[in-house]
Amino acid sequence: MSELNHSIGAGDGCTRRMLLRRGALATTAAVAVPAGLNAAAPVADAIARDTQGDRRIVAWHGLDAWRSEVALMRLSSRGIVAVGTQVGLAPVAYRLDFRLDAADGFVTRRLVLTAEGTGWTRHLDLRRSRSGVWTADASAHGHVDLPEPGGDVATFASAIDCDLGYSPLTNLMPIRRSGLDRHHGAQDFLMAWVSVPDLSVVASAQRYEHVRANAGGSVVRYVDRGLFPGFKAELRLDRTGLIERYPGLAEQVQPRQRHA
Repeated sequence: MSELNHSIGAGDGCTRRMLLRRGALATTAAVAVPAGLNAAAPVADAIARDTQGDRRIVAWHGLDAWRSEVALMRLSSRGIVAVGTQVGLAPVAYRLDFRLDAADGFVTRRLVLTAEGTGWTRHLDLRRSRSGVWTADASAHGHVDLPEPGGDVATFASAIDCDLGYSPLTNLMPIRRSGLDRHHGAQDFLMAWVSVPDLSVVASAQRYEHVRANAGGSVVRYVDRGLFPGFKAELRLDRTGLIERYPGLAEQVQPRQRHA
């Protein structure tokens, strides 16, 4: 993700629904999830059913502000599915629940989010079809001084990745797909970047550059080429490509060792 989260404009507190393209939401009662996330319950089912790859929980804490994120995921050589929660205090206190499906080649299929705080709730269902068409279904309820959720999908029509604000998780997809955690090179990407906690979506031009690798992991340089031009960070990754440390943003929380 970009290190900073933009916060321009203001919501009017009214319920809004922006259907940039119509699409039926698949729902299931098999998994109990927060309101607004039922549409992505198959992600949780996929984590439970899939026997390929590692099923694991990873947590990060913020380095620039009080913030935490935990994700339950199924990560394999083919892709990733994950469910998670992010909690933060800036620009307002919020809880964000998300479900990510990038199971096919680390290409985004769907990202479903619910953000909520005192007196307000927002939803975003961001999808990319097999033919490469993005849709964004967004709604807002209550009053909070934040930009409106959703965005113009035409601005990131050529993207194949989503990028979630403040989250260290979604850097994984372009890095693993390009193999830049394992070999030399550099590559430019266009992302569908979701601002948190307002859930507005904009295009974000980014670049990743391989720095070094060893048996324990790798370092890949992130270069922002759009929203925050000039920003760079050397991302320290574990051997699976997940971020261990994103300077100025987040660091992976390591389990405490039990002592006999």
